[in-house]
Amino acid sequence: MTRIAIVTPILPVPFDIARGRFIHEQAKALARIATIRIFLQTARYPAIGWLKPQSYVDGRVEAGHDLWQGLDVDAYSYPALPWVSRPFNGASGARRLLPRLRLFKPDVVVAYWAYPEGLSGVRAAHALGKPCVVGVLGSDVLTRSGWLARMTRSALQEADAVAVVSEHLARTVTTRYGIDSKHVYTIINGYNTSVFHPRAQPACRAELGLPADARLIVFVGRLIEAKGLRELLRAFDALAANDPLIHLALVGDGVMRHELEALVGASPMAARIHMPGALAPEQVATWINAADVFTLPSWSEGYPNVVVESLACGRPVVASNVGGLPEIVNAQNGILVPARDPGALAGALRDALDRAWDHERIAAGMQRSWDDVARETLALCEAVRKTVALA
Repeated sequence: MTRIAIVTPILPVPFDIARGRFIHEQAKALARIATIRIFLQTARYPAIGWLKPQSYVDGRVEAGHDLWQGLDVDAYSYPALPWVSRPFNGASGARRLLPRLRLFKPDVVVAYWAYPEGLSGVRAAHALGKPCVVGVLGSDVLTRSGWLARMTRSALQEADAVAVVSEHLARTVTTRYGIDSKHVYTIINGYNTSVFHPRAQPACRAELGLPADARLIVFVGRLIEAKGLRELLRAFDALAANDPLIHLALVGDGVMRHELEALVGASPMAARIHMPGALAPEQVATWINAADVFTLPSWSEGYPNVVVESLACGRPVVASNVGGLPEIVNAQNGILVPARDPGALAGALRDALDRAWDHERIAAGMQRSWDDVARETLALCEAVRKTVALA
């Protein structure tokens, strides 16, 4: 079997169980058809509050817990400082990764997250004479500037192939980063078909203790500014002031949680806003199936898996018209709105709540499994391996 080393900074961990869930699902599927080891590379910041990262929940990653469900994971870290060490994190990660790859003896390396993990993966793989595919996910190329953009460009240009999860990202890496389109491959995400499928809405609401007659809007994702959560709360307040049946659920966790809890606590609609925290996929599916409408008002996205999962459950989606979302959301399954516009968001949510949707048709439009993704990923790895061997 082909031996694949997966390098990534994101997998579910006890202090952030939703982190990198799509990488985890893909790795499980790939492990059924290839020999894989995941190298979970994370930056280790000083234990001082103001020196910790501000964009994600930080914590120590321990090896060997149940969240990884038997996957072969080597968790390690490298020392880092916010901002200061950014230009050097790729090289630091490569130094820690190289001896680990040497022991595993991979045929090919796949590094998810363009920088620093992509550059770490490329440099370490090439030091061993092995090919490397850099997997681009979204904000790792969409929101980069300055030093980060330069290092990201280096990672993509040095890679033997670049895998992206949407056509929008394919255009981004070719136009913004100068990557030859013949080296760019689109492999869109799948979803766990055994978890995300239509279920009876009344039963899901009863399980969650929600009113049977609620008009429920559900968000699932990281609680960070770029997900448009302030705009969502403003839109919800405007809607709920005139509709006593409207409820909102914010499912997830993140660095913005305390701010959101304060905003919710100050809202006259607080009793109708639910914040259950980060949940396992099965619980996420229950909230989605309890919803009337799913929403994702992000400022930027790659190919958000939670939208695919919501559509697979037959739920219509109101989302920002950014990134790969127009490749998923259409007139039959949802509404797209401008990002950062709470008025437009409120109007679209109202329209979606009032519309009679064909839920069976929405669900039928989503059929792609993680096994499909794994097969395409393995095919790309084998093609790259053969090309490099012939060079």
